[in-house]
Amino acid sequence: MLRVYRIPYSTNVERVSLALGLKGLAAEWVDVDPADRSPVRAISGQELVPVLEHGDRVLTDSTRILHYLEALQPEPPLFPRDPARAAEVEIFLDWFNRAWKREPNLIADGAGDTEATARWGGRMQQRLGLFEGLLTGREYLFGDFGAADCAAWPFLRYAVHIDPDDDEVFHRVLYEQLEVSDQPQVAAWIDRVAVNFSPGS
Repeated sequence: MLRVYRIPYSTNVERVSLALGLKGLAAEWVDVDPADRSPVRAISGQELVPVLEHGDRVLTDSTRILHYLEALQPEPPLFPRDPARAAEVEIFLDWFNRAWKREPNLIADGAGDTEATARWGGRMQQRLGLFEGLLTGREYLFGDFGAADCAAWPFLRYAVHIDPDDDEVFHRVLYEQLEVSDQPQVAAWIDRVAVNFSPGS
């Protein structure tokens, strides 16, 4: 049995949930109070979610977990079978995790003044054009639904909706800074993933 430790509204947990849904894999969800992460520390030695427990294996980091699920059950695939296309997805994941997240984290951390926040928010909005380009002639970011969509959708979806009970500052930044009215393909993709792959769909 797969067991996943999660906290409410975690974008990185949503990545794993999307991948499990695609694979048709069941998991036992362990809800953790964000104010008391001792169960996460006890199982993994650190405080971040998701944490995947499978037998004697314990994995942290959502991207690493996506790769583990791919090895565990290769079909349907999260990653392209063609080596060149698989490499493109890996580059995208690295870019998203290292570069794309930087600006919203800076804003959420309050690391800059109003002028810096406006600059970082503008860069976030500008980068939506890259997603619009990737979705030209495609339903999903790299053709078929896969790891890239699992990685990006939980963050970009805040451009169109935030749960009123979600008080996570990072999510509020996404909701306030992202605007898809001029990015129709991104908006359609957000809805498409929600309908076809998000938990509860």
